Amino acid sequence: MTLAFVLYKYFPFGGLQRDFLRIARECQRRGHAVRVYTLIWEGAIPEGFDVRVAPVKACSNTRRNEKFTAWVAEDVKRDPADRVVGFNKMPGLDVYYAADPCYEEKARSLRPFFYRWSPRYRHFAAYERAVFDAKSKTEILMISDAQRPFFVKHYATPPERFHLLPPGIARDRRAPPDAPAVRAEFRREFGRMNEDLLIVQIGSGFKTKGLDRSLKAVAALPAALRERVYLIAVGQDDPTPFLLQIKALRLGARATILKGRDDIPRFLLGADLLIHPAYNENTGTVLLEAMAAGLPVLTTDVCGYAPYVADADAGRVLTSPFTQGALDAALAEMLADEPARRAWSRKGLDYADAADLYSMPERAADLVLAERAR
Repeated sequence: MTLAFVLYKYFPFGGLQRDFLRIARECQRRGHAVRVYTLIWEGAIPEGFDVRVAPVKACSNTRRNEKFTAWVAEDVKRDPADRVVGFNKMPGLDVYYAADPCYEEKARSLRPFFYRWSPRYRHFAAYERAVFDAKSKTEILMISDAQRPFFVKHYATPPERFHLLPPGIARDRRAPPDAPAVRAEFRREFGRMNEDLLIVQIGSGFKTKGLDRSLKAVAALPAALRERVYLIAVGQDDPTPFLLQIKALRLGARATILKGRDDIPRFLLGADLLIHPAYNENTGTVLLEAMAAGLPVLTTDVCGYAPYVADADAGRVLTSPFTQGALDAALAEMLADEPARRAWSRKGLDYADAADLYSMPERAADLVLAERAR
């Protein structure tokens, strides 16, 4: 079977991109041909992948998307595929991997009414409707059930078209037998002593992930505690506004921003706390990765995977509506309470050993290849 995977951009450090790659590789492992349509591909191309980069240029993102969609449709017509699997909302999909929240709900609840007069709204609303409309045939792979009610509310999507996937963190995120040695080497590399407290924030899209909130919380720590604390943010994004914020908050070397990288397990093992105060987050895979590494978590309840943290008692989940004061207090309390951090670490490890946090690629491949996805 030839499977056509479609996404606007591939780069090695995005959560959606990593999920795409693992699902595509699982399908390839089962003997199927993998074709990829994209506007941008960054990084090495996996062996056996047929990557087709669209020769599309436009003066706006919406026009670019439309030209890309038309180009993909024409290429699939010329060179047929058995399934078209999309990782962004667009027309013509047999299967859609729902990594993004409901656009229509956000447009109506978070934007002024006149936003819906804009060309941008008309484009993204139409592309979402192409996937979720009651008359559409697209099968939908949900990685969190939190957004399903919004899609049903706006599109009356039949329930049988939704398929909830288990989480799918990589097994290399689990703490290895030599975790203490990895931690010690990591802290030596970054110049952190045992008495230092290292916080990490991991994920591309610093604004959505709430890096501004994290920096404010570090700056608000009691002076004696703040002198021991360092924050490292890792992700693929423009750091400029956050570097300016670091300067304005006078954090200096206590806050560092690094580009996306492929040794994230070392950060999870070397840190003392993961902070993830997202503004919105369909899942938040890094929350589960931290638990599997034994790293306590501080996050917001808008993350789709936040209930796993609460169920495991592997850290603190801040309830909505968010307040900066609540984050500031929670961070100070967690950093000051070493016995509690040890307990959260142990509970996260135990939960990751007992729960199915790893099988998403296999289950997604089952659904992509199922007869009803034709």
